[in-house]
Amino acid sequence: MSKIEIACFNPESAMVAFENGADRIELCDGLAEGGTTPDFETVKQLRRKISIPLFVMIRPRGGDFTYSDAEFEQMKNDLTQLKSLQVDGFVFGILDENDEVNTEQNKELAELAKPYPCTFHRAFDRAKDLENSLEKVIECGFTTILTSGQKSNVSEGKENLKKLVELSAGKIEILVGGGLRSTNIEDIRDFTKAEYFHSSAITDGGAFADADEVAALKHT
Repeated sequence: MSKIEIACFNPESAMVAFENGADRIELCDGLAEGGTTPDFETVKQLRRKISIPLFVMIRPRGGDFTYSDAEFEQMKNDLTQLKSLQVDGFVFGILDENDEVNTEQNKELAELAKPYPCTFHRAFDRAKDLENSLEKVIECGFTTILTSGQKSNVSEGKENLKKLVELSAGKIEILVGGGLRSTNIEDIRDFTKAEYFHSSAITDGGAFADADEVAALKHT
């Protein structure tokens, strides 16, 4: 049985994930933008209801992953405020103007997040040079990388995902996500040998996680 993280863009999805066997929740806002920092009150209320690990996205806007000084300050402030709610971890990723991992800014945020673990999100899939980016993310202090193998989805990226799982062994966890569903998880798991998987479990093109899909992802 795989470990499953569900990307939840609203409180309703988070409750569906919690009630149907998810191992962890990635909470964000901004479905259309691919995930942004959720509202403080939303996180506060969900924390009271959910006992499984709750990781929170820190991303001030959609678009690219290179941020202005003001946006970076906002990220630090958001993380500090959300840290007070006893969440279990944070999800972010910053690239520089050359689409390389911004070691300095990522390190600063990861330090600020301590003692909570951090996931480097799919900004990794925009970064140049798979192996060099992996080493930089490890150097920054992240515990997990969310990736589709630097391709548009996990099926196209499965060769790279397999390589990442091998290269990262014992150093960082590879969280496989991007077009992952119960229909392809078995194939991707068998090919990549990954152990942790990420999906929105949205099956109807809407905004809410599907209970049956969460359960299927967990038990396939």
